[in-house]
Amino acid sequence: MSDFNLSAFSDAIADIAAAAAPATASFATHQRRTATAFHWRDGYFIAAQEAVEAGEEIELTLSSGDKVKAELVGRDPSTGTALLKPTGAPDVPSLAKAGTVRPGHLAIAIGNSDGAGLAAFGTVGEVGPAWRSMRGGTIDRRINLAVNAGGRFEGGPVLDAKGALIGMLLFGPRRRALVMPYETIERAAATLREKGHVARGYLGAGLHPIRNGDTHGAMVMSLDDNGPAKAAGLHLGDIIVSWNGEAVHGPRDLIRRLGPDSAGASVTLGVARGGERRDVVLTIGEKPLN
Repeated sequence: MSDFNLSAFSDAIADIAAAAAPATASFATHQRRTATAFHWRDGYFIAAQEAVEAGEEIELTLSSGDKVKAELVGRDPSTGTALLKPTGAPDVPSLAKAGTVRPGHLAIAIGNSDGAGLAAFGTVGEVGPAWRSMRGGTIDRRINLAVNAGGRFEGGPVLDAKGALIGMLLFGPRRRALVMPYETIERAAATLREKGHVARGYLGAGLHPIRNGDTHGAMVMSLDDNGPAKAAGLHLGDIIVSWNGEAVHGPRDLIRRLGPDSAGASVTLGVARGGERRDVVLTIGEKPLN
């Protein structure tokens, strides 16, 4: 008979969840559902940026059941991170940072629902190199989870078998559970705390995917009067087909390249205009906040 003690293993998972619960809080989102936030450090909380809206009133329910108002300090769509600052700086713990994780390692998702603790466990399904999000953010590691966690866990911490923080739980396409690594959160939170926003690259052009024979790219459908695209000489109807010599297959390709590190950079766009190809040199702007 195996020496594995299922009851002890079950208690160990529950103990990890119970130890992490005081660091979490819940709040009602603008979509009228419940999401989780967790204490980062110095009284600041981390949440999923899609769960919060600028200007809305946020009330956090702590694991103690106490309710505190919170201010949205800023949010970064490129990493899915929002930074919240409760009033009164509630006395709650922070989570230690996890070490290396590998596929197959235990992963514990922690949530909060009106003060009640939530927990689900599974495994780390995939660990990969740095990648770029759909909105141009540089994500330090690709970590996908094999864990069954519902919407109330969104924005909550994901822990390893020692109860240390791997990152924040988000949901990708088809509700696939993934982790925003703590290194990425740390970088985004520091910028949000200092500036209230994370800069994003800006072309100042409305784009539409186009496939016309051998020409694939992003067609310019509108131009902002004071935007970089118009200043560089792009015209309505131009088709952007390359970026610094690399093929552009549509608007999504361009958006991925317009991350926080792109603002101020000079790029050469390959453009199809009237059946002819030409290069347009453009300095990427910083996306306006409004």
